[in-house]
Amino acid sequence: MNCIIIDDEAMARAIIGQFAAKEPGLTVTEEFSNAIDAIKYLNQYSDDIDLIFLDIHMPGFTGFDFIQTIKNPPCIVLITSDKNFAIEAFEYDCIVDYLVKPLTEERFSKAVSKAKSKGKTIAEMPTAARKNQTPDGQPADTQNEFYVNIDRRLIKIDIPTINIIEAKGDYILIKTETKNYTVHSTLKKIEEKLPTALFLKVHRTYIINTKKIIDIEDNSVLIGKDVVPVSRSNRPELMKRLNML
Repeated sequence: MNCIIIDDEAMARAIIGQFAAKEPGLTVTEEFSNAIDAIKYLNQYSDDIDLIFLDIHMPGFTGFDFIQTIKNPPCIVLITSDKNFAIEAFEYDCIVDYLVKPLTEERFSKAVSKAKSKGKTIAEMPTAARKNQTPDGQPADTQNEFYVNIDRRLIKIDIPTINIIEAKGDYILIKTETKNYTVHSTLKKIEEKLPTALFLKVHRTYIINTKKIIDIEDNSVLIGKDVVPVSRSNRPELMKRLNML
């Protein structure tokens, strides 16, 4: 079982790491002093992480903010010096235990056992079912927003407002109805987060919101003020999406 540690206190991370090292089958792959760096890591390696030890009180971005931001969170053990959030914590299905500082090895071990037990239950679900559900059990395509990291800020983008997504080297340009965002990511990664009912990759460097098409001419579409090329191989699928008379 692979885990990561998210806590702004270096001493707390060290103690958790020491306890984790004594747990058979538990490996700490990374540790983070803030939630935003952890989110960036999980965007690449979420499938490899089974458990997160998460502090609640962190500057600028709480543990609950973190949980609400990530998609399909693994098992989470909350670690805090505050007893007052226990009831709120267990409203989240992904949270398996709630540890109050100072930690004890015995209590930590019990939390790990809970995570291992729940992890087995999740593993028994069909892979497709796990990947196509949100943390609250809803189909992934029903999600209406995602967050992007820009200048160490997490900015929410409402998915239906997106017109075009364009690949630009190691970055993507997200054009919405009101604003544009340049994000360090790939077209493939963001395509996995978009509802297939709305979006279609029409070119190796473009994904479009098919509901925003104004006009189609030859091998291009007009969306807003942008003319987007459509590759020959993607044109048949685009035409299938259109509700033509």
